[in-house]
Amino acid sequence: MDEDSAVYSFEALVDGKRVVAELQDKAKAHTNYENAISQGHQAFLLEEDVSSRDVFSCNVGNLQPGAKVALTLRYVQELSLEADGALRFVLPTVLNPRYQLSGCSQDSCLNRKIPIVPLKDVPYTLSMVATITSQHGIEKIQSNCPLSPTEYLGDDKTSAQVSLAEGHKYDRDVELLIYYNEVHAPSVAVEMGLPKMKPGCFLGDPSAMVSFYPNIPEDKSPNTCGEFIFLMDRSGSMESPLSSQSKSQPRIEAAKKTLILLLKSLPVGCYFNIYGFGSTYEAFFQESVKYTQQTMKEALGRVKRIQADLGGTEILAPLQNIYKAPSIPGHPLQLFVFTDGEVSDTFTVIKEVKINRQKHRCFSFGIGEGASTSLIKGIALASGGTSEFITGKDRMQSKALRTLKHSLQPVVGDVSVSWDLPPGLSVKILSPEPTVIFKGQRLIIYAQLTGVMPPAETTGKVCLKYALQGKSFEDKVTFSLQPKPDANLTIHRLAAKSFIQTKDMGLTETPASHKSEVLNISLESGVISSFTAFIAVNKELNKPVQGPLTYMDIPRPFLRPHSQVFPKRHMCSIRNSMCFPVYDECMTYMEEGCQGRSLINENSRQGLGLRMAQAPSCSPKKKKSYFKMKKTCFSTNKNNLETHNTGGNLFEKHQAEDDRENHLIQLIALQNANGSWDLSEDLAKALDVSLADITAVHPTESWVILVQVF
Repeated sequence: MDEDSAVYSFEALVDGKRVVAELQDKAKAHTNYENAISQGHQAFLLEEDVSSRDVFSCNVGNLQPGAKVALTLRYVQELSLEADGALRFVLPTVLNPRYQLSGCSQDSCLNRKIPIVPLKDVPYTLSMVATITSQHGIEKIQSNCPLSPTEYLGDDKTSAQVSLAEGHKYDRDVELLIYYNEVHAPSVAVEMGLPKMKPGCFLGDPSAMVSFYPNIPEDKSPNTCGEFIFLMDRSGSMESPLSSQSKSQPRIEAAKKTLILLLKSLPVGCYFNIYGFGSTYEAFFQESVKYTQQTMKEALGRVKRIQADLGGTEILAPLQNIYKAPSIPGHPLQLFVFTDGEVSDTFTVIKEVKINRQKHRCFSFGIGEGASTSLIKGIALASGGTSEFITGKDRMQSKALRTLKHSLQPVVGDVSVSWDLPPGLSVKILSPEPTVIFKGQRLIIYAQLTGVMPPAETTGKVCLKYALQGKSFEDKVTFSLQPKPDANLTIHRLAAKSFIQTKDMGLTETPASHKSEVLNISLESGVISSFTAFIAVNKELNKPVQGPLTYMDIPRPFLRPHSQVFPKRHMCSIRNSMCFPVYDECMTYMEEGCQGRSLINENSRQGLGLRMAQAPSCSPKKKKSYFKMKKTCFSTNKNNLETHNTGGNLFEKHQAEDDRENHLIQLIALQNANGSWDLSEDLAKALDVSLADITAVHPTESWVILVQVF
């Protein structure tokens, strides 16, 4: 399950008999389960794994021979907001094994030996029907898996349904991208509590969910300070493919490409270092060094030689080494972590990051299908950073640059939330106080309203205030104080999950004071935690189940690791397959370029679209030559990179698009620390033109390549 999932219901249907589970203290639930099994009853136990809260285990015991059982699990989850406005839902179907540290708990369900079979021999498939509803119109739905055409259930398009194509073999997580109208509008939703519950208890009082989309102004002078440390997973599992798709690159190669892109995009004058970790760890430099052409070139050469050759996945030791190093005055620490997340000490790692949250921000990248959302999201949340997941179908470059842009944003300070409510009504904040706000991101706050609810026409206000570079800003939302009923108590359970995530650090790492709070809110809300479990016992059997138990082994698919490096793909000609022949735009840009005017901020490192322009001062005759050169350039415009068909497939990359990425990586690798390129045979080859053609257009003056992301 995703780290953000609030599991609130579990039940079993045994030969037509429905048995509903109760959420109990975990120790009590275990005792009741063992007693029920020993007495011959049918029993079902659902709990979070001891080492990671994105993994669940379900014990099913004492089934009659030939019995048929259906298990139902219900949960509610916040959907993450993508940069293009889509809401992203992921149904995880890939569960990777986790590296077991010596001395760690052996109770994890991940330690159990499970048969592995080739993908074609997996004896089960996944079927899924998704019904999407919203007060906003649904524009479109896309997926990384084959879907049925979108079926709208009404003329206003506020409800739609899609189905997963038959035969899904659990070889990739199922992802849905849902595009709504007006998704960025701030809002407040107030949900009624249960009428039968007394006021003052968690499910008895109304709960509120506030969504802000702060309009943080663009900084005209981006930050050039900072100490950037890149922590790269070099464990053996990083040699596995990003996905099960044919010709999918190894995770380590995807991570290296992302690292090269970030390394080339650092501002001149900052400090940086690169660590690799596995069973041991090593750093490129003894301490962080200043970012110059020389240090960048040295680091780039070593990045290209990185292999997944350091054994297991032990991230705690390098983290502790990074944190104990002295800070560089005027250069706040920004930590970038690249890992497939296959660790068994998740809570310990998150705790270490949280302890050091005042001295740094952590930006994490989950590499490959099945990356641990508990680790990737957990370390980012603990430090006020952001997290991204890179699989075989994702736009790696745009995600990497978006993260770097967040790290370069000036600090947004003095963040506060205030409420304006009628007399007799008060508010209790359940989610953690916001301390970091990034441009283009959503901020969600959960609260509970206590006291006497006013008449239906009464409204309240909530205000978000923050300061940036000495200027104060605020966002206000006015909302109705009339709570709306919801049988699923969606907002209450999301609020409970938000509270639990803040306090719950697992069985061994959670402070005693927080444990009691987590246990109480978990039992009151019905949302599972590290200290609770669902237990269902069917005692209504005609006679207890007797005789020796027979275990059924359910195999999981084997996702083939890379035993050898794939051969390089054929490099298609940029002239033929990556031309961006929008003639009006080319001509306009040509004329402005000849006047010596830059169309983008040359300090900006947001770019991936390549444009080649002659230096200022050119004659009309040379404009024609320039135009021919322009046609050899390409753009990674979103509309070019992504092909969406009516069947609902997401990011169907053709060969030319894969080659575009390879050309881009080649160009980035040739770029100097200050953003320039040296005119050379290698650069001409990357542009798919000859050096003679370039110099023939204008042999004496320099050329400038401008790179921009769209």
